[in-house]
Amino acid sequence: MEPAFQKILDEYSKITAAMSSGGGVDIAKLGKRQAALHPVVEKIEKLRSSEAEFADNQKLMDDSDPEIKSMALDECRRLESEVLNLKSEIEEALLPKDPNDDKDCIVEIRAGAGGDEATLFAAEMFRAYGKFAEENKFTLHIVSSSRSEAGGFKEIIAEIHSRLSAVVRPYGIFKYESGVHRVQRVPETEKSGRVHTSTITVAVLPILEEKDFSINPNDLKIEATTSSGHGGQSVNTTYSAVRIIHIPTGITAQCQDERSFTQNKEKALEVIRARVAAHFEEIESKKIRDLTKSQIGTGDRSEKIRTYNFPQDRVTDHRINQNFSQINLIMEGKFGGIIEALQKEDAAAKKEALKK
Repeated sequence: MEPAFQKILDEYSKITAAMSSGGGVDIAKLGKRQAALHPVVEKIEKLRSSEAEFADNQKLMDDSDPEIKSMALDECRRLESEVLNLKSEIEEALLPKDPNDDKDCIVEIRAGAGGDEATLFAAEMFRAYGKFAEENKFTLHIVSSSRSEAGGFKEIIAEIHSRLSAVVRPYGIFKYESGVHRVQRVPETEKSGRVHTSTITVAVLPILEEKDFSINPNDLKIEATTSSGHGGQSVNTTYSAVRIIHIPTGITAQCQDERSFTQNKEKALEVIRARVAAHFEEIESKKIRDLTKSQIGTGDRSEKIRTYNFPQDRVTDHRINQNFSQINLIMEGKFGGIIEALQKEDAAAKKEALKK
């Protein structure tokens, strides 16, 4: 039995004994930890049983009866595969979890270098994310947006929600999209056929409840404004749009897509909470970023993470140095293969970090 696995069994036994004693312990806290460990403990017990069975069958392989020897060989092969699979499953279950993976998220897309072409690509990526969200049975709701003269988005911010009973939540998937996305293609307006390079920036933030991260109300300045449409023209003469400023950091958030001031304020508060939390988390992350590489591209927004090369029908994710073809399908929301590759690499990096 590997030391890490035995450590889990010992912890589970101590928790069970403490809960049975009922004396001066936090039952709720221990119960939550026990529930989290239970599936892993079951797998470790199954592993122990399979290893013992494997050892017994190895002894039978020395039997003089050819039939018994053959049966034992078949069982050893089956059990060897089972043991390897169980070890892999247990190791994966023991990997450090991102506490925000079970949360909904805010996706912010902003046009970068490239003028109108960047805003058009921002709109295309937003559409692709919408289709990907729909494929995963998530719902997408626009918080605020700013259109360009070309019909793209200078900026668009949306919330992505899942059902409460969902096993997979949006942040755990979309977090891999944070960073700079580069597009290389011939714009429709380019008569000479020259390939242009443009960029957009994507930020993915977990939606936090007040109990997760609270902000002192005195640190917030809340302003009511009129909603604006294309080119800054007023489309709403009532002061229903909301702009919130976090005074200590200068971070702002605004929402204008809801019908009432109260609804816009609620959405803007969610955004400001997520942004301020991300700001302070980034400060802490910078302190330890050079000490560990246990995660794949989930934090640095200035990192160029992906290139979409349309002439070559190639999407390259630079974090894992892997190419993906069928770019048109990817732009229809088929991100599954890319996300799975990133999750696999992320898990492998975490496993490696645990060995150090």
